[in-house]
Amino acid sequence: MSWVSVCRYQALLPERGVCALVDGRQVAVFRTYDGALHAIGNLDPFSGAHVLSRGIVGTRAGEPTVASPLHKQVFSLVSGECLDEPGVTVPVYSIRVEDGLVQVSSVRAGTEPVREPALVPMSV
Repeated sequence: MSWVSVCRYQALLPERGVCALVDGRQVAVFRTYDGALHAIGNLDPFSGAHVLSRGIVGTRAGEPTVASPLHKQVFSLVSGECLDEPGVTVPVYSIRVEDGLVQVSSVRAGTEPVREPALVPMSV
């Protein structure tokens, strides 16, 4: 497993997300209010847009979450599961801090998502 440095820990604002390119994949990186870090795929499986990093960070039943800014489906930042639509998930990535730098694993954590969202073709 390789690690990709994405930014300094202090550059991440609590309750906000940022997008990072990790081995050619967009990853949404979040710092929650308690200082914990989470990384999930940035692609919203409902809209096909790479927008989860711009979602609304919160909690549901004590679990850190992000709501898609487009259709408001809520995803667990821990498991990647959609809490509003069973069976839909986004990839989860391991994340750590080394020497003040936030690093994201280039390999997905845990199991593969149940449904890999398809990319929406963009016209140029």
